[in-house]
Amino acid sequence: MKKFPSGPIIGPRPGPTFEIEVAAPEIAVIKSSPFKDNNADNKKNIIKSHGKIEIEAKTVSNAKEILDLSTDVDVIGIDEAQFFSEDLVDVCNTLANGGTRVIVAGLDMDFSGKPFGPMPNLMAIAEEVTKVHAVCSETGEPALYSYRKGKNDNVVLLGEKDEYEPLSRKAFISKMKNK
Repeated sequence: MKKFPSGPIIGPRPGPTFEIEVAAPEIAVIKSSPFKDNNADNKKNIIKSHGKIEIEAKTVSNAKEILDLSTDVDVIGIDEAQFFSEDLVDVCNTLANGGTRVIVAGLDMDFSGKPFGPMPNLMAIAEEVTKVHAVCSETGEPALYSYRKGKNDNVVLLGEKDEYEPLSRKAFISKMKNK
């Protein structure tokens, strides 16, 4: 079996989902419920990245359902982890303590630059954290932030490139001051 990183894979859009896609043929993949994620593709049992790669995934409406779907697997991937409740932390600990390698992909910060959902606590308990970076659309530097172009203040608002853009710290601070 290939050795995959254990623990969260974090970063701005796009990025974390790709890491699960690389491992997908070898692992059981879980994703958040379509009730939280209204992307039309997520009403199916697939994960579709911004790069248009599709992989099969089991859809759950809460983190505790993951335990029932993860029996008899060596590695489990959980996508869009930021949309789960804090229960995901206990679920991941239970799986890891039982010998399952857990790969969690999600955004570490929301559109305003604040920690997002259970991600900070998942990073705290992980043996390894991989932070991926997009390229800043303004400076070409590594992008830490997923900047929301519109004025909607809801924490959860899903979208493609037309709603978000990856920005470096400098570009993000500048845009937030001018918003």
